Amino acid sequence: MKTLKAAAVQLNSQPDVKISLQVVQKGVREGAQNGAKLICLPENFAFLGDEKEKLKQSSEISAEVEKKLPEWAKEMNVTIIGGGYPAQAGTGKIYNRSIVVNPDGEISATYDKIHLFDVEISEEETWRESDTVQAGKRDGVVYKSDNLPAIGLSICYDLRFPELYRKMAEQGAEIITVPSAFTRPTGEAHWKPLLQARAIENSAFVIAPAQTGLHGEKRKTWGHSMIIDPWGKILADAGTEPGVIYAELDLEYLKEVRKKLPSLEHRVL
Repeated sequence: MKTLKAAAVQLNSQPDVKISLQVVQKGVREGAQNGAKLICLPENFAFLGDEKEKLKQSSEISAEVEKKLPEWAKEMNVTIIGGGYPAQAGTGKIYNRSIVVNPDGEISATYDKIHLFDVEISEEETWRESDTVQAGKRDGVVYKSDNLPAIGLSICYDLRFPELYRKMAEQGAEIITVPSAFTRPTGEAHWKPLLQARAIENSAFVIAPAQTGLHGEKRKTWGHSMIIDPWGKILADAGTEPGVIYAELDLEYLKEVRKKLPSLEHRVL
């Protein structure tokens, strides 16, 4: 494979599973009809609202996700990365899980978010993801297949921890996925430079599908889903409206960048 057309679906998901998944299906279908073979969904694509309510509905949400995404991947002959949904952890909490669904309709890789968003951005905006979410294992997950480049999986707040992405690079990742629901203050300040840094320092494509707008009554996200090349060039930016963005990922260019600037081979530490 010399090139791959990839899509990132930007969503304004709501605390209603049925409606949210209907919008997801529309985005996946649009991506497939426009020739994308890899379609990436953001964090919380099936439900975005109160975290305790998400925990209550987690069994229903995960059942629907694990039924619908395989159906759509098989029907449309695409690989779907479902960037973050609640999966049972067996501890009274949930995992924030990203999955890869192949064109045969099989869940072929999973990653459970390891860095949990426990922060106090301001007096009005405080987040404690660990109240409801169990952290995953401390390993990088890279999906390898016969029909796609190697794909590293991460979720949102992971973006701030470069050592995770270096583990992916060591495992051969050529594409890094960062499905997210960045808050507006942190998104405005850090989203773009962090994504570019992860692409540049690992000589990899970055696909970062994001949530945007108002979710429920209070939660606001930044948007600006992006696809970035290994040189740090932004190939596509979704802005702040829901929709689908695309880029042709040139794998020969990836090899060229790694040959011209072999920083991964020059590492000492």
